[in-house]
Amino acid sequence: MNVETILRNKGNRVATIRPEATLAEAVDTLDRERIGALVVSEDGAAVDGILSERDIVIALARSGERLLSCRVEEVMTRNVVTCEPGDTVGDLMAEMTNRRIRHFPVLSDGRLCGIVSIGDLVKSRLDEVEFEADSLRSFIAGNA
Repeated sequence: MNVETILRNKGNRVATIRPEATLAEAVDTLDRERIGALVVSEDGAAVDGILSERDIVIALARSGERLLSCRVEEVMTRNVVTCEPGDTVGDLMAEMTNRRIRHFPVLSDGRLCGIVSIGDLVKSRLDEVEFEADSLRSFIAGNA
């Protein structure tokens, strides 16, 4: 299975935030959307960075109380690892494990077209395994 299939099932909506937004706005969006990361984008098409819960916790340790008034661009991860619709679930799971990240913005022709999380990849893999198991049970039952 690949990223394109996941996005077809889950949709391609991506929660984004502008670099000049405050961390208070970002935290509010993360809470409201019940997600773990926001793609930072000036125009909604380019990926300028990513802001994850981990970024916020690290910044909290450094900035303390003033954190919520900081701008997203002060805290975000700038070197974002992205993927493409044709990338496979297995390859992305390996990359997430190696790089210790949980989100991949998806780019098509250099433009943001979705996002996949570790949860999306695990769900996809579990669905695949369940389908294979059901197919094997049907095959065995048909030959018994």
